[in-house]
Amino acid sequence: MNDLEKSILKWQTKAARRREDGVFIMEGIRGFSEIPEEKLRYVLVSESFAESRPDVMEDIRNKQARASFQARTVRDDVFRKLSDTLTPQGILAVVEAFRYTEDEILDTENGLLILLENLQDPGNLGTILRSAEASGVSGVIMNRTCVDVYNPKVIRATMGACLRMKFCVVEDLSETVRKIREKGGAVYAAHLKGAVPYDENDYRGMTAFMIGNEAEGLSDALTSCADGRIIIPMHGSVESLNAAMAATILMFEAARQRRK
Repeated sequence: MNDLEKSILKWQTKAARRREDGVFIMEGIRGFSEIPEEKLRYVLVSESFAESRPDVMEDIRNKQARASFQARTVRDDVFRKLSDTLTPQGILAVVEAFRYTEDEILDTENGLLILLENLQDPGNLGTILRSAEASGVSGVIMNRTCVDVYNPKVIRATMGACLRMKFCVVEDLSETVRKIREKGGAVYAAHLKGAVPYDENDYRGMTAFMIGNEAEGLSDALTSCADGRIIIPMHGSVESLNAAMAATILMFEAARQRRK
């Protein structure tokens, strides 16, 4: 393997290396078509893909004429080693990481925000980003112990939303809560011991929902910062929903209220 291929393997598996180099990997035809051209650094395709998809190869050449990135063709067996999927589509892009600041995300009139504490499941984070875009959320703010937003499994679960949804990582979510309150916003903790059903509050002003770890929920310290605790009432013996499902319900309730 050459140096680029070795680097791709590290970017696929090591969050620290992705952060250090400021890149992430996105696979698939749809993903490639949605990436802003100025964010592309490298595009790799397998030999069989290059032969079978002349339309995509032409698209790559057209984008190269407008943007500065390298495109390479590699053997199929090499591509399979570089891919993070069991059935690679044959195209892989190295993308410059998006960088948003907390102030940029909070600087939105009547913003709708999601605050994530210690979320660990890549599928949950990816689904939350996807639902956040669909429901009109202004941004997602997470602490450093959350799963890396550029984990390949997160990227796949976002279905492209990672290219459009604003997000950032902060050291102290309680400080973020303080800033939201200073702007006149309200912060609600999704909690199994919630005092109020989620659909009884008014979310039309600046609002933030806090979602905690899949197994342990929100920490007591962060919960104590909230303006209120909310719960999703359920039937049967189900005690809780997974983090992504709970977050999605809350986001779309806020979206429903704001449409009216």
